[in-house]
Amino acid sequence: MSLSSIIKNTPKAELHLHIEGSLTPKLMWRLAEKHSITLPYASVEEIEAAYNFKDLQSFLDIYYAGAGVLIDEDDFFDLMWEYLTRCHEENIVHTEIMFDPQTHTEREIGFDVFMPGFLRAMQKAQDEYGISSFLIMSFLRHLPESSAFETLEAAKPYYRKIKAVGLDSSELGHPPSKFERVFKKAKDLGFKIVAHAGEEGPADYIWEAIKLLDVDRIDHGVRCQEDESLMAYLKEKQIPLTVCPLSNLKLCVIDDMKQHNILALLDAGLLVTVNSDDPTYFGGFLNANFEALANSLDVNQETIKSLAINSFKASFLSDGDKAKYIQQVKNV
Repeated sequence: MSLSSIIKNTPKAELHLHIEGSLTPKLMWRLAEKHSITLPYASVEEIEAAYNFKDLQSFLDIYYAGAGVLIDEDDFFDLMWEYLTRCHEENIVHTEIMFDPQTHTEREIGFDVFMPGFLRAMQKAQDEYGISSFLIMSFLRHLPESSAFETLEAAKPYYRKIKAVGLDSSELGHPPSKFERVFKKAKDLGFKIVAHAGEEGPADYIWEAIKLLDVDRIDHGVRCQEDESLMAYLKEKQIPLTVCPLSNLKLCVIDDMKQHNILALLDAGLLVTVNSDDPTYFGGFLNANFEALANSLDVNQETIKSLAINSFKASFLSDGDKAKYIQQVKNV
């Protein structure tokens, strides 16, 4: 069996996916027409060309502009349903999906609009595809902590529908310590905790996420290699890293996929996983990330299986569900 077939046939979980970052140019165009929004692009092809950015900030600029076409509940349903349908096609059987409430509430679109849309699509995917999914509510780190507190309060009617709280957006200049108080409150409320750290920011940000935010998982984390004691700690505690290879390449964290350190981290005993981050902006959904690794690094069937097993180990599923899916991977 070819590596491509193994990648496709192996059950996987995705743990680092921003739903707003799965907005396809076609859906952006369709929703802009629906709402009579004039985009600064004349065609779907022009939108695709605009996805050619050079760093995290230039990506975020178009990302937030694209989110402007998401207005009513059906838009959020369509966004989520398109992604979950893609999961079905790629044999992603469980996914933990990040959403950015402040991207919408700052446009006067509230939880009562986007949450019902998301939840309806998630239930449909469970019913029709058997895909389980959790929501991760992410705070935007370029905004003040007071805004994160307001978001946490606004989410109150939906607490039972949210599994975890996370931290994303511009990393440099916005260390995890900026959000220490709001994450303590989220932890006290019973949420799992994740945070982006060690992508553009230094290894120190990973330490901050661990020590100050008390994270259950680190998103990205590839710069942990810069600190031997951090590497040892991540190995000992098995704190998962949700690594996003194509994102790292697109945002110039690396210059060539051959330079990617994911296999070095795996070989060092760290609990690393493969994810797509913002797939329509970064050049590929989950299987394309596996393919990119297979095309550039010394990847074989056992590597793919190990990474897939890690995706379930690192998930927020129950131990029973983790064991069930891990057995399915071993049976491929």
